[in-house]
Amino acid sequence: MKRIRLKITIIAVHSLLLFGCSHILDEQPRGIYEPAFFQTERGIHGGLTSMHAHLRYIYGQAYYYNTTLTGTDEATYGQSADQNFKVMDLTGQGDITSTSSRSDALWGVAFSNINTASGIIENAAEVSTITAAQIAEARFFRAFDYFLLVQTFGGVPLDLGAGELIFNITPSRTSVRNTVPEVYTKAIFPDLLTAINDLPDQGRMTGGATKTLARLYLAKAYLTYGWWLENPGNIPTYPEAARTDPDGHNAQWYYQEAYNVSTTAIDNPGPFGLQDTYYDVNLGQNDRNNEILLYADHTETSEFYNGSSLTYANGGAPDNFAGWMMTWNYPDIRSATSTDWSAVISSVQREASQALGRPWTRMAPPIGVVETTFADKQNDSRYDGTFTTVYRANWPKGGVTAASVYNANNLPVTPGGAILTFLDEEPAATINYDNSTYKSNIGAGVLPGRSDFVISPRGISRIVYPGLWKLGPYRTDNGSGLGQPNAASTRPFNIAKFSELYLIAAEAVVKGAAPQTGKSARELINVIRSRAGKWRWNNNGNVAKVEDNSAAMKAATPAAIDINYILAERSREYYGEGYRWYDLIRTQKWNDLAGTYEIAGSNKGDHTAVTHTRSIQPHHYLRPIPQGQLDAMEITQVEIRAYQNPGYD
Repeated sequence: MKRIRLKITIIAVHSLLLFGCSHILDEQPRGIYEPAFFQTERGIHGGLTSMHAHLRYIYGQAYYYNTTLTGTDEATYGQSADQNFKVMDLTGQGDITSTSSRSDALWGVAFSNINTASGIIENAAEVSTITAAQIAEARFFRAFDYFLLVQTFGGVPLDLGAGELIFNITPSRTSVRNTVPEVYTKAIFPDLLTAINDLPDQGRMTGGATKTLARLYLAKAYLTYGWWLENPGNIPTYPEAARTDPDGHNAQWYYQEAYNVSTTAIDNPGPFGLQDTYYDVNLGQNDRNNEILLYADHTETSEFYNGSSLTYANGGAPDNFAGWMMTWNYPDIRSATSTDWSAVISSVQREASQALGRPWTRMAPPIGVVETTFADKQNDSRYDGTFTTVYRANWPKGGVTAASVYNANNLPVTPGGAILTFLDEEPAATINYDNSTYKSNIGAGVLPGRSDFVISPRGISRIVYPGLWKLGPYRTDNGSGLGQPNAASTRPFNIAKFSELYLIAAEAVVKGAAPQTGKSARELINVIRSRAGKWRWNNNGNVAKVEDNSAAMKAATPAAIDINYILAERSREYYGEGYRWYDLIRTQKWNDLAGTYEIAGSNKGDHTAVTHTRSIQPHHYLRPIPQGQLDAMEITQVEIRAYQNPGYD
């Protein structure tokens, strides 16, 4: 096999992590780890802390977040997008290249953490006080990173300079890209199987790795590898490899194992389970709940443990600033303090609250998200628990003393009232977007008798659209004011949820796995849909809504479940959380479901939906190896081209 000299940085992540509200790992920052350090209890604990901390350099990092969503049926670029976002849309706004793809945010961080994990695995046995469960944490995270890498780039190196899966401390640049089957069967599967065996049901700290978490990732890896082996769309891989398994199993074996592992986790949940309502899963006050198996943590109590300023952020890891991207510039909204509109104020001011937050307008939801993905907004609570569709007056928090303002139809609105509403569906009456008397400065329209300006689903544009409530900031230190809306979110970024076990098992059945009694694809899906039908609060109505529509939700589930329905449910459940690109490339449904989309333009007042066509090519199913990696290798241009994924030369 031809060997290419490869440079992979081995500097470990050097920030600390807060695990929930207690059990803080009080370790000192460290720039680099050496074998002797990993042969001490303090060294092992420090390495494990950095492994959890490295999640913040991937999850909540908005440019990586962009690569997981923009270009799918969940997101397109917004009005203020730069090329980081536009090229990912694949609509002629630029090409994805080794320099423009922001998957570089994953590459270096993951390999650094993999090397740290290998250091722990190799040396921890020298410390008598270190348990098998602690070593299993390192095995989990090594598998976790390799799973992200192999899905994103194809085959990646197992040898970082000292041998396959060996801790590397030298500046040697000799390595090769292993094939996809080698990465799964040599690294991901063995590490996760050991992790399942050795990890506890209850994490050693809040947010720590557990048996259930490892089972989720093994089931997901089995499912993904099964699809890879089957390759129904004849999508190329790289490095080139036969679609055969070194262990002699076929795709159906892996689908069955994905089902078996996920249902075992469902039946043996440990301290985990489903929240009673979908609203509670993503409610800021309820962060770190028992449905969340893994998260990149942050805190408002300490900049040191938060890893980020509590007052201002410029947008860069380890800040949690992904939620800014799909937040439009709502502070532009103006209402009047006089009936002739000679004096206006910002009636919805920038606030550090979950419904608002800091606007960047880099990403936007296509119209199909509102009209099709979340078609049922009456029974299904997930649209209400995902988006901010009503923007409410908050000007007193900014120091403005007006008792009320004049808004649509020159009608008054008091603090807390609706200033702008994105309607659930097209209204029977025609929206007047051209009203010149009391014209909305953001191009919203009016309906007779309503004091709130309105925009219908067909009027969603790249500049004005529903915000992403589920990722909005939540803080307890705002007092009676606007808080710190320019800071990055101090909430944890959720990575893995217990609910996904049901969807993985259901997908495995669709792919041919033999189900257990009571756990067919439809029955598994209906566990999730039943929960989605249970309301305790109308988020955008800002009013209690105790309603159980679970029977209607289950009745509406098709008798025969196919992969498109699985993907639709996954989008309803995890919209905007960074799952979508991986879901579409796994199932090879990217072009089918996201090849076209509708949205209005980038100017305020533009409500004319335009259909856009994406040019999704087979080579786009892998991201390019980052240019920084290519530049670091002292090899010929021919060798660089051989190292790069095809299509990105």
